[in-house]
Amino acid sequence: MNYSNLKYITPIICLLSTGVFAQHAKTKPVTDLDYREYGGNKAGNRYTPLTQINKTNVKDLQVNWTYDTGDNIGGRGNDWQYQPIVVKGVMYVVTPRAKLVALDAATGKQIWIFDPAVTGKRPGGPVRCVTYWENGDDKRVIYNYGYVILEVNATTGEQIKTFGDDGLVDIHIGLKDNEVWGADPQKWGMRNTSPGAIYKDVYVVGSSMSEGQDAPPGYIQAFNVVTGKLLWVFHTIPLPGEYGYDTWGKDSYKKLGAANDWTGLVIDDKRGIAYVSTGSSSVDFYGGIRPGMNLFANCIIALDAKTGKRLWHFQTIHHDMWDRDLPCPGNLITITRNGKRVDAIAQPTKDGLLFVLDRVTGKPLFPVKETKVPTTPALPGEHPWPTQPIPTLPKPFAMQELTEKTITDRTPEAHAYVLERYKNSLHGSKYMPPSEQGTLYFGFGGGAEWGGTAVDPKGIMYINANNMLWWQKMTDVAKRDALASVTPGSTLFNATCASCHGSNGGGANGGDGAQPYPVLTNVGDRLTRDQITTILETGRGRMPSFQNIPKADRDLIVDFLLHTEKNVPARNNAGRQRQTTPWSTPYQNNGTQQFRDNEGYPAMKAPWGTLNAINLNTGAYLWQVPLGEYPALMAKGLPPTGTENHGGAVVTGGGLLFIAATYDENLRAYDTKTGKVIWKYKLPAGGFATPISYMVNGKQYVTIVCGGTRYNLKPGGTMLTFALPNK
Repeated sequence: MNYSNLKYITPIICLLSTGVFAQHAKTKPVTDLDYREYGGNKAGNRYTPLTQINKTNVKDLQVNWTYDTGDNIGGRGNDWQYQPIVVKGVMYVVTPRAKLVALDAATGKQIWIFDPAVTGKRPGGPVRCVTYWENGDDKRVIYNYGYVILEVNATTGEQIKTFGDDGLVDIHIGLKDNEVWGADPQKWGMRNTSPGAIYKDVYVVGSSMSEGQDAPPGYIQAFNVVTGKLLWVFHTIPLPGEYGYDTWGKDSYKKLGAANDWTGLVIDDKRGIAYVSTGSSSVDFYGGIRPGMNLFANCIIALDAKTGKRLWHFQTIHHDMWDRDLPCPGNLITITRNGKRVDAIAQPTKDGLLFVLDRVTGKPLFPVKETKVPTTPALPGEHPWPTQPIPTLPKPFAMQELTEKTITDRTPEAHAYVLERYKNSLHGSKYMPPSEQGTLYFGFGGGAEWGGTAVDPKGIMYINANNMLWWQKMTDVAKRDALASVTPGSTLFNATCASCHGSNGGGANGGDGAQPYPVLTNVGDRLTRDQITTILETGRGRMPSFQNIPKADRDLIVDFLLHTEKNVPARNNAGRQRQTTPWSTPYQNNGTQQFRDNEGYPAMKAPWGTLNAINLNTGAYLWQVPLGEYPALMAKGLPPTGTENHGGAVVTGGGLLFIAATYDENLRAYDTKTGKVIWKYKLPAGGFATPISYMVNGKQYVTIVCGGTRYNLKPGGTMLTFALPNK
């Protein structure tokens, strides 16, 4: 089918599963085309049929307008991850400080701005998008702000106070059916970072929390769009008598949390099905208290959007011991298998696998083999699952196993540095159980990332991926505390924060591609007491809020970090934690680190970041190319290595794929047939968000937000919109 002529778009209506373009009549010329959902449409396709900007003229693309939010957040990990939406010529964007702004999508002129600080609540982490809903003159923008959901009148920018309780819905409400977590739900840290999705007047949404021992269950919830009334709750850690309860230890629902959908979700509007993609259960890396497969952690789940009833599920990791959350929503597509058109969902994983399932039945469309995996050496009390599901097609899009042959040879010094750690660590299968010795793994941070995938109507999927190596070591908590000088602050820090920052804050290492979890041993050199206190309360970047910890205990953590603890008696870690959480883990992650060479570059051979095109009709790759480059290495004559990347892509009918996401801060346009870069633009700050493309008054635009300090880059708060010059 030829998409070069967009005068009529009836063929596109037939091919796109959600009907997002159906607003255009059969004979109406395309002069306006929205981008009104996170991911472009309810199916999450990240595709637009627009062809005005194409392979022939993309070289002429230039900045058409900019919008400076005035929000420029410094500090490591504060990425501006927002993906704007456009509805009827109006763009809605959330600034780095969570203000909601409406702009004229053709000029960037501000129409109104809403500051949710008026609610008296504080944000908790990034806001990746908002959701739009309308019924006649009732037009609403719904967005998640920390642990509350609120709505704003899309025309006036005023908060809708008739929604929820005086304009707010507290997402802790879904815990009420749990006799332990629901007894005092506000005590536990929850937030929303990704938007929900709407089916008619039902708003379905997940949540985000830590995956430590203080994590509450990550139930899926649905609310009435107009009233905010809770409609249903799906228990991702089943209650007694519910399907899946027997895949856990007895009463796990009283002790364990997470198994949450933090990435957003997609909707089959025709069938009324919501597809959620869940993460791992608490606690990361040790499952001794949760024997079994652990449904519905690490699952693609199809739910009736009206009732929350489970229709089917597919688990991608059994009894997860490696923090292998499903990192992004699935993508709803229609492909050809065995001569028949099949509605499907394609779900990528952190460890580089791609599961393609029948959207109605959940059955794999390519064979998936339950494969025997290592179960030893395992920590005492651990119960590794003996098999894991591995698809035969498509082949993995990220590295699967480290060998001596794949270690970096960038320089002799780099090779020697990495080889020493390689020889002194466990390595091999990515399914090796975590250990006290220390293990090298792929698949902790992706693989695929939260930016998601893009797919065109022909069934070609585009995935940006990371090949990053991680070193991970477990610690016996009792032995550690017996040997260490334990204070109340260190006890609380090691129980709450060490899983990311390492014991006593020294677990991460730096380098040119700085780690996502910073060293905290000298945090007082860059942050004040008030700043640290605020971060603990609200969260920042990937770090969740720790409002569940009493203020007095948060103050003790700050004292520990700033080396201002007073000489007070130490407290036993296990006894301390039992006062605030239902149980205490005997083994704790001693700080998961990205493993890099002596100069801070990735420890294995390139490519370190890739862009992949996969034909989902056949499972075959069309191409795989490096994504991103290190300017310092290019200056030495090295070919592009690819870099770690965070953010996603948008694909157009003009045969183009736009993506930023990389260390070098460039926005690139790729030829979708060849994978060749045919245009790039240096952004004023990192583009760690997914670009969008839309049309207003006959003109096609491409927009991306620029701002973030990932990889130790400069912060920013400016949005750039590109278009072709007027003739």
